[in-house]
Amino acid sequence: MKTYPVHITSIRNITHDVLEIVTDKPAQFSFIPGQATTVSIGKESGKEDKSPFTLTSLPGNEFLEFTIKTYPERDGLTDDLLDLKKGDELILHDVFGAITYKGEGVFIAGGAGVTPFISIFRQLKETAGVGNNKLIFANKKEEDIINKKEFSQLLGDNFINILSEEATNGYAHGEITEEFLKKHLDASINHIYICGPPPMVSHVIKQLAHMGVKRQAIIIEEMP
Repeated sequence: MKTYPVHITSIRNITHDVLEIVTDKPAQFSFIPGQATTVSIGKESGKEDKSPFTLTSLPGNEFLEFTIKTYPERDGLTDDLLDLKKGDELILHDVFGAITYKGEGVFIAGGAGVTPFISIFRQLKETAGVGNNKLIFANKKEEDIINKKEFSQLLGDNFINILSEEATNGYAHGEITEEFLKKHLDASINHIYICGPPPMVSHVIKQLAHMGVKRQAIIIEEMP
């Protein structure tokens, strides 16, 4: 397995629990929007944990960007990332991922599951245009919405948010139900992209099946 040492050029919080980490880019490193790589902290740290993180930059950028939700309570790699600073080393591994753009459709994300879609939508903006693609984004509270301003500008009314733990003006409230999905898509759609925690992904797939959506129309990526 090939590894790619990179160094952090900037690191900042973009929400209360989400980091944006930008690094330099190895000459041989390539990926497709929507894909991820396994990341570990540089060897000098003495830490050996590895975790998969989605690349949210574009393949043509001269840098790499990661948008990472942190979980301090888990005492894992994302907790360690909170201690990093500019100049620190990360080690990248092989690129992987099931979610790549196959055509216009509806994207459904839960929390940090939106990260594969960030690079895809940025690439669409740069190339073919966003068109009639929609993003349904489920979070607990408004403060959890990642890249809210960017998605709002890109998608307008096709950026649809639902909050499970907070009733806020301008946002749907509750869980993603079959009724909710019927308001925003129909069974004839050719591409539905889903990424989020496994229970959410399974739940949404069942709702779509009830609606008569063909299984081959669904592209999924489950978060670990």
